[in-house]
Amino acid sequence: MLRFILGKLVFMVVSLFLLITATFMLMNAIPGSPLQSEKAPNPAVQKNLEAYYGLDKPLIVQYGKYLANLAKGDMGISMKKKFQSVDKMIKQSFGPSLRLGISAIITSVLVGCILGILAAMYHRKFIDNLAMILAVIGLAIPSIVLAPIMQYFLGTKLRWFEVAGLNGPMDYVLPTIALASGPIAFIARLLRSTMIEVLNADFIKTAKSKGLSGYVIVVKHALRNSMLPVVTYLGYLTAGIITGSVVVEKIFAIPGIGKHFVTSVIDRDYPLIMGITIFYAVILMLSRFLADVAYVLVDPRMRAGGKVAK
Repeated sequence: MLRFILGKLVFMVVSLFLLITATFMLMNAIPGSPLQSEKAPNPAVQKNLEAYYGLDKPLIVQYGKYLANLAKGDMGISMKKKFQSVDKMIKQSFGPSLRLGISAIITSVLVGCILGILAAMYHRKFIDNLAMILAVIGLAIPSIVLAPIMQYFLGTKLRWFEVAGLNGPMDYVLPTIALASGPIAFIARLLRSTMIEVLNADFIKTAKSKGLSGYVIVVKHALRNSMLPVVTYLGYLTAGIITGSVVVEKIFAIPGIGKHFVTSVIDRDYPLIMGITIFYAVILMLSRFLADVAYVLVDPRMRAGGKVAK
């Protein structure tokens, strides 16, 4: 198990290094300077700004300096946000994104599992058909389409919810649904297919013959043996929620990291782009790492004598 964890950590470090290198080189390959604007600046001012941000040095020197500062936890200064620290901007905006992401992940897992369990228990009946119809709708409508539709009808027309910001608990409803609709559908279909197979297994028939209640059979035996694909999907779920929140935060005017990411790309704010990209990458890699470890812990077949089975 320890060897498995160390191997995953080494893979994460190498992947992060390659991502940083590729992002840095691609940004600097774009023609023009990030300090350029529609109004021609004073040449002396332009030169001083380039010297301040180190843009007057060779690319390899800029790259080495960035890595050295990053190793100290310094992501640099924004070029467009009045010289604000990238670290500080990320810390200030991470709170709303984190709360929204956790809300969407919990909703996705709970609702998706409930729909999947009900669909499997009532296979080929009305509840199964209804759950699968909802799943198809959830998969067919992306968050970028669902979010403005709910915002218009449920917010503007019916005035049931606020259409912008996160000022209260009810303000999380619409953006959470927009982010969680796709994952709910995927988890429901995934758990349904797995549980149908498990419910027809011999050990379930043995449990029924022993007179165990339906609740015990479903929760203690069938669900436990059906959750492995869902646990594996948790890493991808977190990635989907995080990347999808960029668009949803913009639609609902949520002051999260998504807002800074969109504006940084438009403004060509290199330090902010790098900082947010690295921050996202670390979260995605950690979530995938935790999902892999959870999969090994949940499935005893993946372990052999304290080691992960090949």
